[in-house]
Amino acid sequence: MKIGEKVPDLELKDQHGEHFSFRDLVGEKAFVVYFYPKDFTPGCTKEACSFRDSYEDFKELGAEVIGISADSSKSHSKFIDRYNLPYIFLSDPNKKAREAFGVKPNLLGLLPGRETFVFNKQGELLHKFNSMNAGRHMPEALTVLKKNRN
Repeated sequence: MKIGEKVPDLELKDQHGEHFSFRDLVGEKAFVVYFYPKDFTPGCTKEACSFRDSYEDFKELGAEVIGISADSSKSHSKFIDRYNLPYIFLSDPNKKAREAFGVKPNLLGLLPGRETFVFNKQGELLHKFNSMNAGRHMPEALTVLKKNRN
């Protein structure tokens, strides 16, 4: 994805097994979409909890947070319960979201990539950030939203 492009028109299942469409957020609020390798792994748990710990800051900026991995809705539900995660998780088992967003694998293709995308209320990409350092994604996304608040 390139800066300024619209969020892909995709439908995935959330942590409840319900259909979720990005188009439902467009026009409603800004949003952060972060792709991560796997539920319950140390780096991914750190990243998820950092978004949890700052979730009120995102809400105050009128933004939603969405985590995406290949894990099942059931796995996401357990992950959410274990770590008290207040935001949306989507299941991408066939990697259609990863492909639509252009998320590449990391570590010689052995791990799914860790990448964060920040969209404005109109669904346009403001910023993307690719780093296997899980601790850097939340502050980067929050900074972009603060700079671009309407």
